[in-house]
Amino acid sequence: MTINTHSLTLFMPDSLIIKPYALMDLDDTLFQTQRKIAAWQLPTAEPHHLVYAAVNKQGEPLSLMTQRQQLFFNWLLSSTELIVVTARDRHEIKRVVLNFSSWQVLTHGALILQPSGEPLKAWQHQMGAILAPLQAKLQQLIAIIEVYNHRQQGPLRLALHHDDFVAPGTDSSDDSLSEMLIYLAIKHHQKDAMALQQFGEWLLAEHPQLADDFYIHSNANNLAILPKGIHKRHAVAYLLEQHLDHARPSFGFGDSLADLPFLQQLDWYGTPNHGQLHDHIHVL
Repeated sequence: MTINTHSLTLFMPDSLIIKPYALMDLDDTLFQTQRKIAAWQLPTAEPHHLVYAAVNKQGEPLSLMTQRQQLFFNWLLSSTELIVVTARDRHEIKRVVLNFSSWQVLTHGALILQPSGEPLKAWQHQMGAILAPLQAKLQQLIAIIEVYNHRQQGPLRLALHHDDFVAPGTDSSDDSLSEMLIYLAIKHHQKDAMALQQFGEWLLAEHPQLADDFYIHSNANNLAILPKGIHKRHAVAYLLEQHLDHARPSFGFGDSLADLPFLQQLDWYGTPNHGQLHDHIHVL
């Protein structure tokens, strides 16, 4: 084994430091709603310390950052190349008021935005090949959910997430895109997480063939039904291999069990001291 006798030269002045990549989940990791701030009893969350980080569809403040989260985010911006990895789609990310200037992994990994803000075309090709054959099955899922919801007197709220992709068989020089349905998101009107989980269990029990093409991710009052080829970890793996500098270190944070597979591809990773992933550490 040869030792670098000039290793001290690795410790450089600030102006020469090569920044690590920080791949960060957003909701419930860097910010959260007032309801969750109270439930988790987060420190430095006095009203005069809070700032809003995201707004709702009406442009009203929805998600907030505590003072510690603000300081953490400012440190990330100044000391790392911050890469967003989020379930938010292209419309929802615009409601986040924080500044992002690098790559963005959106919609559970179905979309990758370049630092310019433009979608990565090669990834649109790959995702289009996965999603196109599943469009009819996604429509069938919608019908199943609507019938269930009607029978249960409407406790569920269904949201459809679309984006534009390259259809299979399209020539690589062809810039035409097709809108495709990506996944289904469901919430319970009364925020009954147990009822939402029971719906997911019922869905798989009554329609076991769904497990051939889809998986369910649930976290509190959010349940997502996603194609198996759509996952944050696939998009992060592609970025790490094809576009990011292999010599630069990487770390990340996320709050949910769905974040863990992408985090495990990084050099270091962590989780807030609250949330789904933290609550399950003892059984992992």
